[in-house]
Amino acid sequence: MYKNKLNIALLVGGTSPERQVSKASSKSIYIALTELGYNVKVFDPGLGVDQLANIDDYFAVEDKGVLNDENYVKLVASPLFDNIDAVFIGLHGKWGEDGALQSLLELRGIKYTGSSILASAIAMDKIYSKIMFRHFGVLTPNWIDLEKGNYNLSDIKSLIKEKIFYPCIVKPNDSGSTIGLSKCKDESEIDSAVVEAFKYSSKILIEEFIPGRELTVAVIKNKTYPVLEIIPHSGFYDYESKYTPGMTDYIVPADIPDELSQYLQKQALLAFKALGCKTYSRVDFRVNEKSEAYVLEVNNLPGMTSTSLVPKMAKCAGLSFNELIDIILKDALS
Repeated sequence: MYKNKLNIALLVGGTSPERQVSKASSKSIYIALTELGYNVKVFDPGLGVDQLANIDDYFAVEDKGVLNDENYVKLVASPLFDNIDAVFIGLHGKWGEDGALQSLLELRGIKYTGSSILASAIAMDKIYSKIMFRHFGVLTPNWIDLEKGNYNLSDIKSLIKEKIFYPCIVKPNDSGSTIGLSKCKDESEIDSAVVEAFKYSSKILIEEFIPGRELTVAVIKNKTYPVLEIIPHSGFYDYESKYTPGMTDYIVPADIPDELSQYLQKQALLAFKALGCKTYSRVDFRVNEKSEAYVLEVNNLPGMTSTSLVPKMAKCAGLSFNELIDIILKDALS
């Protein structure tokens, strides 16, 4: 395989609320791909055919150009995607992780990184993911799901008392990076949390909060990597704790018994396969004091900066960031 003869399209930004997170991931991916010797073309699908002249502008915090969802179709259908050997998807959230972009690429016969259309759609949909987890015997917290305009909040509050209890988690059904997520300590906080979550999705979940430790496992080509523990200084791993340097400690390998580590890895692989995921994902857990491990979700396009969680776990196993990026892309090309 002659890397310098392969045209790789790196997709960055997009139109989801996770646009800035995508830019951070994509910048690291771009550096790795160029160091590996690939011929990389950078595109922001939110811009359509009106792409930027300066590479650095794709990764800048300040946006340039007019963004809209229809531009995804225009870009993939355009001559800009002629002679593209594969797409490295550096997007996060809606229109990147949910199978929509994957559908466009498959219609053009273009290879891409990550999971298939169906697996991407299921993994992005927290409700359907949890249904699949239950079907395959993967432990997941209890939940109630709500559809915008089709629920009674008084009835929901009664269900929380009967089934979910407090504290509980309220979050959008198809959003990531904990955007729109709230932890409610009692009934007085439910109304505002529901309003916030509905800003990002037409469906939301009210989920049982599992007290204990936050742990995660990377799955790369059906192989699990060392367990990583997430320890937010605030006690809750929200958007601020995720993306503010110094607010969270990451311990890898996690300081847990070998038996628990092996169990988490086994459950992570089971969850990964239950959704039909491919190449790489990150499986997030909450583990209570009884060492019961509850899967929260499978991230099928996890953060990919050099300091993100999947690269941290890969590094712990002796795999460099560039090697990880190369594995992901080669799997798409094959």
